Amino acid sequence: MKQIIIDVLDSGEIKIETRGFKGKSCIEESQFLKDLLGEEKARNLVPAYYQTKNKVVIRKHLPLCG
Repeated sequence: MKQIIIDVLDSGEIKIETRGFKGKSCIEESQFLKDLLGEEKARNLVPAYYQTKNKVVIRKHLPLCG
């Protein structure tokens, strides 16, 4: 399940966390919030950011001899 979690701290700082997204889709899907809230101060990327949406591996065995 995909989620966007917004935390508002006592200091007024707002933190956005995405869950269930893979690759750059987390940034694309949360961009509207960043546009509404203003300047981004920091970004922490989790391992899911570096995953691709669809990982397909195709292997062919070619006859090299004969």
